[in-house]
Amino acid sequence: MLDGFASVQAVRMVPRANREDLVRGFRLIMHIGGQQLEGQEIATVTVVGTGIIGASWTCLFLAHGLNVVATDIRDGAAADLDTLVDRFWPSLPETVLSTPRRGTLRFAADLEAACAGTDFVQENAIERLDAKIDLMCRIDAATPPGVIIASSSSAISVTDMQSACAHPGRVVLGHPFNPPHLIPLVELVGGARTDENALDRAEHFYTRLGKVPIRLKKEIYGHVANRLQAALFREAIHMLESGVASAEDIDRAVTEGPGLRWALMGPLLTYRLAGGEKGMRGFWDMFAPMQEKLWGELGAPLPDAGLQARVTEAVEHCYAGRSVQALAKERDRQLRQVLAVKAPNTSD
Repeated sequence: MLDGFASVQAVRMVPRANREDLVRGFRLIMHIGGQQLEGQEIATVTVVGTGIIGASWTCLFLAHGLNVVATDIRDGAAADLDTLVDRFWPSLPETVLSTPRRGTLRFAADLEAACAGTDFVQENAIERLDAKIDLMCRIDAATPPGVIIASSSSAISVTDMQSACAHPGRVVLGHPFNPPHLIPLVELVGGARTDENALDRAEHFYTRLGKVPIRLKKEIYGHVANRLQAALFREAIHMLESGVASAEDIDRAVTEGPGLRWALMGPLLTYRLAGGEKGMRGFWDMFAPMQEKLWGELGAPLPDAGLQARVTEAVEHCYAGRSVQALAKERDRQLRQVLAVKAPNTSD
């Protein structure tokens, strides 16, 4: 039996298409530091909150043969969830759709009933601290011992979310990138009272679904990807407000430029490549003065009501006549193509 660290590394070295079978083989029974950590096979997932993110998670779980019990306090949530799952299903990655299996979906209006007997919880409810603390406390009280409780929160810290839980060690962040049924990224981090083995088990589970987890070394507001995204968004707004370019051309500067590279390499590896044979050292030798000047000139607009109104008007003017649903459908179609290109070639 591999130890937990070696198991995760082994999974990462295997082509993504083959990872699921490998992780199933581990069966979530790990030996870390000589201590056995026993976890059951995950067959049923409870999804708390069934908006766009929760529905996308539900679609992914079902497509991997997992049974889902979903719950939401909104009127009509059950019917809305069925509609969203049906809409998302054709846009699942081809590698997932090619496997003929689908779990069962059941909706439970009662939170406690939805959590009883589950093997994993994915929470996707309101992003308000007081409500999140209360909700996580209720989930913790209703969920069987040892079951991981993962939150999709975009910014709220796990330390805060787990503060009222009787069993805080199993509460983790499992933050996806929208849409979760397509984008592989999951950001994992624990709070001050999270057990390390809970993060290990969550990482194994997400990897089984074809996700690509990253482990944050510590909590930070907005995690990693949202902070990177916010930095670019802020500068885009600064240039829009400064009259540098139109909203459409600023978007095009990303989609037809660095965005294509970023789908293959992150910003650090991209600049390592820019340094030639000397790598990052070569990059700094050539571009440090330019970077210093750029960093000093980056804008710092504040999203007050006036700025929000101006940006909204500019963006809506550029993209008038294209519905949100049509844009999302086209985005997902192209995302599937990108993922297909990035998938390892297993025929060699």
